[in-house]
Amino acid sequence: MNSLPPIPGPLPLPDPRARDVVLDYAGMHDLVADLVLPDGASMYVMSALETSRELIRHSYYRYEFATVAVMHSLCALERVLAERLAVNKPLRDLIEQATEAELIAAELATELDRSRLLRDKLVQGVISADLSPVMAVHLVRAVFDAVALLLRSPAAAEATAADMSGAQPENRLARLWKEHLRAPFPASFRGVDVEGVDFVLLDADVAGLVQRELNGGLDDNGIAILWACIADLDKVVPMINEEYCASYFTRLRTVAELAGTRHVPTAT
Repeated sequence: MNSLPPIPGPLPLPDPRARDVVLDYAGMHDLVADLVLPDGASMYVMSALETSRELIRHSYYRYEFATVAVMHSLCALERVLAERLAVNKPLRDLIEQATEAELIAAELATELDRSRLLRDKLVQGVISADLSPVMAVHLVRAVFDAVALLLRSPAAAEATAADMSGAQPENRLARLWKEHLRAPFPASFRGVDVEGVDFVLLDADVAGLVQRELNGGLDDNGIAILWACIADLDKVVPMINEEYCASYFTRLRTVAELAGTRHVPTAT
């Protein structure tokens, strides 16, 4: 169930907005490659998750499919949460109860709640359906992870939840860094300078420091520069009013903090 047969007949024209995400439709396959259907799910849940993944893939032709994908993935999440908790409540309460029961980590719950808020706002007509495919993959991946976690045995699920909550920061750093590398830099923010902070240079500086940390560790000078970058991120991220860019640099800030977890910041 991880692939679909080729679409017969001529393909529609690509959505112009998708060209900022991938070069061609083949690039969409790589974008959703790690959205692997979890074992042990019911046919309803499998169908909902697979549909959400394929909607992202086909957002190359219709950009709004990415938003629909996130909405559809929540159908699977809601079903699995209700079955695991044996209650019938709104999704917000289900996520909160699962977090309190330590079935899912707080970090993962935050990502799930972002999708829920997106769905609620869309239903209320507060936002337009223009979520980028990259952000959709990020949000749908959280649903895939949560469903896989909830379908495991209680003991295994608790162990995995503990790991995702930060018990092994090195693993979290590598995972988030891999995810960040897949995300294209926000094109509209190239050359932008806010409060003396150049977004491209800041991204490049953090990238170099994180790579050094992963490849053996930072020295004192690197640690000082890293924490200076984190201070810059704390200054500019609240000023970003574009959704994808805000998400991109918020994740970069998390990655930077994880890279500095084992280090005490030095004076600059």
